Amino acid sequence: QVQLVESGGGLVQAGESLTLSCAASEPLSSYALGWFRQAPGKEREFVAAIIWTARNTYYSDSVRGRFTISRDNAKTTVYLQMNSLKPEDTAVYACAARRWGSGWNPDSQYDYAYWGQGTQVTVSS
Repeated sequence: QVQLVESGGGLVQAGESLTLSCAASEPLSSYALGWFRQAPGKEREFVAAIIWTARNTYYSDSVRGRFTISRDNAKTTVYLQMNSLKPEDTAVYACAARRWGSGWNPDSQYDYAYWGQGTQVTVSS
């Protein structure tokens, strides 16, 4: 099974940017990838997703226009570029993957089979 490792989290001030990376243990050309986040005391929520081959992207309303999901040509890393960060973006961010197929709901955590451990993003006001 594919293993995912996130990196790039940290402490930033409101308005600043961060780029998260999710490195996979095998090529992701047949996968759909998603980023989710979970703040203390809250449910895990969808952030963004990408279909590897088609490059279709999906975003939650709360991050659309500020965050960008992308992948590298080596097919092993997916990125989440986060701009204009807000204190409410503070959370543990995790990437997730599933083999691409019909019936995939990009914003449903239950549609992903593999998860990374997560990386902490803290945005101070």
